[in-house]
Formats: sequence, structure tokens, C-alpha cells
Amino acid sequence: MNKYPHLLKPLDLGFTTIKNRVLMGSMHTGLEDRSKNYQKLATYFAQRAEGQVGLIVTGGISPNIRAWTAPMAGFLKYKFQTKRHKLVTDAVHQADGKICMQILHTGRYGYHPFILSPSGIKSPITPFKPKLMTARDVEKQIKSFVNTAKLAQDAGYDGVEIMGSEGYLINQFLVKKTNHRKDQWGSDYNNRTRFAKEIVERTRAAVGTDFIIIFRLSMLDLVSQGSTWDEVVTLAKELEQLGVTIINTGIGWHEARIPTIATCVPPAAFSWVTEKMRPHVSIPLITTNRINTPELAEQILSSNKIDMVSMARPLLADAHFVKKAIANKSDEINTCIGCNQACLDHVFKNKRATCLVNPLACYETEYIIKPATQVKSCAVIGGGPAGMACAKTLAERGHNVTLFEASAQLGGQFNLAANIPGKDEFFHTIRYFKAQFDKYQVNVQLNHTVDSSQLSAYDEIIVATGVKPRVPNIEGINHKKVIIYNELIKKEKLAGKSVAIIGAGGIGFDIAEFLSEDHSLKGSKDDVYANPKAFCKEWGIDMNIESEGGLIPAQHAKSPKEIYLLQRKTGKAGKGLGKTTGWIHRMALKKRGVKNISGCSYNKIDDQGLHITLKKKNETDQNMLLAVDNIIICAGQISVNALYESLKDKQSCHLIGGAEYAGELDAKRAIKQGVLLGAKL
Repeated sequence: MNKYPHLLKPLDLGFTTIKNRVLMGSMHTGLEDRSKNYQKLATYFAQRAEGQVGLIVTGGISPNIRAWTAPMAGFLKYKFQTKRHKLVTDAVHQADGKICMQILHTGRYGYHPFILSPSGIKSPITPFKPKLMTARDVEKQIKSFVNTAKLAQDAGYDGVEIMGSEGYLINQFLVKKTNHRKDQWGSDYNNRTRFAKEIVERTRAAVGTDFIIIFRLSMLDLVSQGSTWDEVVTLAKELEQLGVTIINTGIGWHEARIPTIATCVPPAAFSWVTEKMRPHVSIPLITTNRINTPELAEQILSSNKIDMVSMARPLLADAHFVKKAIANKSDEINTCIGCNQACLDHVFKNKRATCLVNPLACYETEYIIKPATQVKSCAVIGGGPAGMACAKTLAERGHNVTLFEASAQLGGQFNLAANIPGKDEFFHTIRYFKAQFDKYQVNVQLNHTVDSSQLSAYDEIIVATGVKPRVPNIEGINHKKVIIYNELIKKEKLAGKSVAIIGAGGIGFDIAEFLSEDHSLKGSKDDVYANPKAFCKEWGIDMNIESEGGLIPAQHAKSPKEIYLLQRKTGKAGKGLGKTTGWIHRMALKKRGVKNISGCSYNKIDDQGLHITLKKKNETDQNMLLAVDNIIICAGQISVNALYESLKDKQSCHLIGGAEYAGELDAKRAIKQGVLLGAKL
């Protein structure tokens, strides 16, 4: 008997049936933007269709060049362009899947000088001021949406998703924040919704009845002067009457200063929003954001208030997510951990998206795992991300693999990261690799430190011995007040009421969050990382959505400790953090009262605390004493590679992960190295 009956139940749309309740939500990969990459895109989607996803939605395709996300982005305006899209639809249909194309008009969010918006108001997150749309421009863009929908139908898509959320053009028409018009396209709510309704009505007339139209409706804007709940409901009812097949939930504008999909957001934090819509419409509803396990999806769907769950990044992480759920093998799912490091961060840097835990994603035609032609005996030394990824890939190909780990548990630096508030899901990755080791019979040896004399019998040796903390040369570094970051996370040493953190990189920020949290709340109703109500209170989200945009004053908890976060550099603390998540960490620490000090040198540590010198441009240096209970060292890492040095001239030996290059901890690079080396040997 299957454990997920609601998740795997077919959804009858009348003219067609979706095989289960999983929607692969729209996510830009970068492959959509070049015709030469459409075969890669076809393979990427086909693998998800083979993995039994119910319905796929592509990344956003613009209806014309004014709608571009950026110069040379993917758009569909002309008949000849359908040829490349047929590669995608044919591949998905051959795998017995269904796929819709998202039509995306960025409006003022475009990164190019040709952008348009209802009122010519510049976005705070893009560099160009948009042109104020004339009535003629409005009509032209409506026709472009309809034209693109018809071309999508010609290209073989099963439907389209009209992007009306996240602050893009349609959303810009809907709210007073960005629509100051006084004509038939603005002023009162009926006029502000006219643009969306005209697009839907004319699209349905053009494509006929047997074609899916999903409307991505912004149900919670999370910006000032956004829509009220009554307005959202009014529009949803009208969209149903105009022929929309399914309503998908949109949460937050891109410029909103509230996290919506990062790891710190509780699982299924916004499904309550979709549930509020259930009494008002009879067409299927899709919920979204931070749904990454079949257990969670089943729980959401079992209420019968929601009809489908949208997963984008979880299907980037594991193309066979649904197939494994069907087989009751959820422990074998490579779970998305919500890090954004290889998907959204890549996209915002105009790089191809992939996945930290699955570097094969979007590279399916380039990185291929093939059975080994010659079975080898392989020793992997180190059970961190790089070592686990390499051991799994080698064993998957048929090699005989022994994994040696000096400590009592697998995971390496991931075990430390998973203890940081809001990063519990890093344990999912360790669980996944353990399941793979059982499946492919990897011989895991814990509490086992090896030297070169024990490795002579192996054909290949992979050294993934990781890193150790770098301890800076500061007078008094061995003082009893000093704690190294790993000692703190492992609770080998406890910090007092006041602390100074040396180092404001990723680990420094993690330690600041670790110390600024009230750990007694973990697992309680006030746990902001697990309870949506506590999260909404912390970040100022009105769960009644009575206010415009769903905003109320945030109630951020103050840190139980006095914390100083220090760095030698003079720039902004956390500058090297991820593009889509760094602002969250900086804002959270600021609201908790963590004090940043940049441009300082460390003089000495003694019974009084930490003595520093502040260097200020065109000013006299200032000596300061931070009279703290403890000084936490987060000053980077150094590679542990002595074993490799002793072996490299004697046997076939390879160095990967942090053992090869420490730098700032980079699990993305480590896992990719492990997989690609495992695929090659």
C-alpha cells in the first residue's frame, strides 16, 4: 500500500487528466534563452517526466523583447520559434508527461532598457527606469500574450501558465503601489485587474476549451500598497469565470524584504494562504513554497483544501522524486535543502542553474553516469560532502567502494551546518547518502583513521579529508576565553552572555545566528524555523491579509546574548554571502541587535576581553576593548591533506573538496568534484 494516496491521486480536469498532484513549478534555468540549448532543456524536462511528475511548467518565456528578463532571453513571438519548443514537448510527451509553458512579462523587473510598466515607476531591484505604457502599449502587450499562448499550443504544449505574481507586469497592474493610472487600466480595482482579465479572456478564446490555462495569482504580495485579501478573492472568482483551468499561488514580490523560499522559511510556510482561497473558487488550486518531501506534500493535500503542490527546486534536486514516492522509497530522495546556491544564485548571475546536492541538474546531456567498464577497488578517505558524493557515484557505476571516516558519523562540515538554526534540512543530504550507500553496498568504516600503509591494495584512492579551522596568530589566542567555531557547534565549549566573533564570512554569520537564537524555543510553537505562525509574527506577515500586501509590524526577537561580528575588511559584512539569501542573514542579525564592526585589527586577547584597533579612512586609528566573555574564532579553514602528500607519488590518488582547496566552505564545489571524479574513474 502506498504511503501517499492523496499525492498520487489523479486530477481530472474534464478534458484531460493529470496523473498525480505534483506540479513541477516554473524555474528559470538559463537553457531557455538560447535555441542551441533546447535539446538540453528537452532532456532535462524529459527526465522529470520519466520520474512521473504530474505536470511540468517551463521557466518563463517572454511574449516579446520588451518583456525580456534580460537581453537575449527566451521569447516566443514568431512561428519559426516553435520548432525548438517542439523538441521539449515531444520529449516530455514521449515520456508520458504533460507540460505547460509559462508566459512571463517582466515589466519593470527586466534587466534591459526597453522595459515597460503601468506607471513608469522604477523598480528598487533593477537598474533601468521603465517607459510608462500608453493605452496602445497596453493593447499591444495583451495581444502579445495571446499570440504567444497560441504559438505554445502550436508547439505542442498542453497549456500555458500566465505569470501574474511575484511583482511582474500583470502584478504591477493589479496594485496601487505600481499602478497610478487614471484611465480604464487603473484607478479602481476593477480597472487595475482589467489587464489580467483581458489576457485570460482573449487567450481562452484563442486556444479553445481543451487547453490548460494556469494563472499564477499573487495571493500575498508582501509589499506596501499591495492587494488586500478581498481584492485577491474578487480577481480569483473572475478568472474562474473567464476560463482559467487552475489557479497557482504566488507569494511575495521579488523586491519584498521577507524571505519566502530560503532554508530559514518553515516547511510549507504559506500553504495556509492557498487554503484561504478554497471556499471562494471551485477550480483546482495549487500551493507552493518550501514543500520538499512527499510526507509534507501528503499532509498538505490530505486536508482536501488544496489540489496540487508545486515543487521547483525539489525536482531540480531529484528528477525521480515522484517515482521514488510511488515506490515508497522516500529515504532515497535527494532532498532540496533550500540553499539557493546553485539554482537562483546562478540565475541572478546569468549562469546556468544547477543544484548543490545534484550537480547533474541542467547538465543531463553533458554529465552522464555510465556503468564502469572495469570494476576497481576504491578507497574514499573522508565522509564529508565531497567524499560521500564520490563514494556514491563510484558505487553506482559498479566499483567496489570503501569509505573511511575518522569520526563517529558521516557528513563532515554538513553535520556542523545542520546544527545552525534554520539549516536542519542539511541532515536530509546525509540521510540521502546513507540510503545510497546501503543501496549500492558501500563499505562504510566509521571511527576509522587510515594511513598510507593500509591503502596499498586499492586501485584508486580518493582523499577527501576536508578542512580544519584556521587559528589566526593573535596574542593570547590560547586564552580560556577563546572558542573555535566547531567546538561551539559541537557544544564542547559554551559561550557566555557576551561574545565577539572574529570573521564575518559564511561561518561567522552562521555562528552569529547560532548564538542569537533562543535554543529553548526549538520545536515549540514559537520556533520561527518550524512554525509558520511564529515565522509570520517574526517577519511581519498578516495571516488575515486584511492589510494591503499582507504586512504588519514585525516582532523580531532580540538576541539573548550581546554579539559583536568583526572583520578585517572595511566593506559591508557578509558581502560574499549568496545573492538571494545574504540580505536575509544581514537583516535577521541586524534586527536581533548583532553589532557589526568592519576594518579592525586584532591586537590581543586577555582576561579583559578582545583588544582591537579600528582603522578609519582619513582619521586616527582608534583602540577599543570589547569586554566580552568569549571570543569565537571563525577565521576560515585550512586543508587537511597530509595523507595525499604521502600517497600521491606511490599510487593512483586524487584530492577533492576542502582537502584540495579550503577557502570559504563550498559544498557546491565539493559535491560536484566528487560526482565528476566518480563518473570518470
